[in-house]
Amino acid sequence: MAELILSCKRFSVVAEMADHRSGCPINLTLEVLGDRWSLIVIRDVMFGNRRHFRELQTRSEEGIASNILADRLKRLVEVGLLSRRDDLSHKQKAIYSLTEPAIQLVPLLAQMGAWGRRHTPVSPELSVRAELLEKGGEGMWNAFMAELRSIHLGAPAPRRSVFAELQAAFEHAMKKRNASSAR
Repeated sequence: MAELILSCKRFSVVAEMADHRSGCPINLTLEVLGDRWSLIVIRDVMFGNRRHFRELQTRSEEGIASNILADRLKRLVEVGLLSRRDDLSHKQKAIYSLTEPAIQLVPLLAQMGAWGRRHTPVSPELSVRAELLEKGGEGMWNAFMAELRSIHLGAPAPRRSVFAELQAAFEHAMKKRNASSAR
């Protein structure tokens, strides 16, 4: 019987591997997140607190098409990075929430933002959150993840609101940009 169970487990692993190019963790992560839009959707839910389809579509800096957004949301729910529930205030609306695996992407997104600031021509207002997360390091990332768990998973609210800090820095950068362009 033990041999049969071991054989079944091996078959299960082989069957799972057949669905992927390799068992490399980087490859598998890219299979989930490596398309053009998935991390952008997660970014907008995470940093912009955009939880409805319409918010994600109309407030995206990158201008995602509705059919692509619908596909990415469906896929992100299927792979367990987002959850979807009906919005009780409107029959046709859904509310999307980050799951724990998506919340654990905060350090990855912080590192990507830091890399982007160093190696690409970013705008000051859109890179200010990345700058704060880079400077804040692991302590800030952990505080932000605790706050995201409160917002998306119903965990107790932490005292510190990293979301508010990031939003205030973004708004300040936008005011600065608008003031300099008005001159």
